[in-house]
Amino acid sequence: MPLPNVTEAHPLSFLLLGIPGLEAAQFWLGFPFCVVYLIALVGNFIILFVIWTDRSLHQPMFYFLAMLSMIDLSLSTATIPKMLGIFWFGLQELCFGCCVAQVFFIHFFTVMESIILLAMGFDRYVAICNPLRYTMILTNRVIVVIAVVVVIRSLCMIVPIIFLLLRLPYCGHRIIPHTYCEHMSVAKVSCGNAKVNAIYGLMVTLLIGVFDICCISVSYTMILRAVVSLSSSDARHKAFSTCTSHICAIVITYVPAFFTFFTHRFGGHTIPHHIHIIVANLYLLLPPTMNPIVYGVKTKQIRESGIKFLLGDKMGIT
Repeated sequence: MPLPNVTEAHPLSFLLLGIPGLEAAQFWLGFPFCVVYLIALVGNFIILFVIWTDRSLHQPMFYFLAMLSMIDLSLSTATIPKMLGIFWFGLQELCFGCCVAQVFFIHFFTVMESIILLAMGFDRYVAICNPLRYTMILTNRVIVVIAVVVVIRSLCMIVPIIFLLLRLPYCGHRIIPHTYCEHMSVAKVSCGNAKVNAIYGLMVTLLIGVFDICCISVSYTMILRAVVSLSSSDARHKAFSTCTSHICAIVITYVPAFFTFFTHRFGGHTIPHHIHIIVANLYLLLPPTMNPIVYGVKTKQIRESGIKFLLGDKMGIT
């Protein structure tokens, strides 16, 4: 199809193809994605409700967990409903402004999630390595400051991406072989030079990955040293159990994220495109689904409060 002679700076809309190569199976793929999305919604709403209503959970650790749940809800809701609309109803068209907004929210909440995991690692470090000063260090004021820093850092990293996309010209080709709008998939549609977009996206990803993961690794290395030195086996078991849920959340978040990032840029034709798209969707849906399950199973306070919420006080849990 020949391109129009007149360059259109910003098209009215884009067409999201869904999962190229699996068009015939998309209708049926929508059902497991929908079930997983509903689990994510229910699980995170339960986490938020339990933390909100149970005053014994009004502690820094659970404040961070509530922030993580709100981010997970926002991240999955920014992508999955549109994806299901493509799979089930053929709603492939998305207006240009909506597409750019989706790019912003996806990357904004992704960066926020990484920083919250870093804050949770710091929380566990203080709780285990310096327990006597825990309440003095992580006061409500400090929690608010951390939340503000999380938002400001995310904005500073993601707002330039939006301006980089808006500066690009689009010359009629408006088909995106994806289920949602993300930075480089939109930039590749442009007929302009997207090299700056690719470089900046790489810098942001490496900054988040290298800096946050290094800080998390340092904090957990110090935590493990402190735990090993504990004289009581019960104390060691409790400390390990507390940290396990955080480590699981970190693995669930970063492994699919890095797989998606590196296959998107360096996978070339080695990995089929439909595999990349499926993993990219799991990367946004797996953490929101698994985090409530992991924390509900591994965190005693959340588990007991969740049972009270689901079954009432008939269990006699105190």
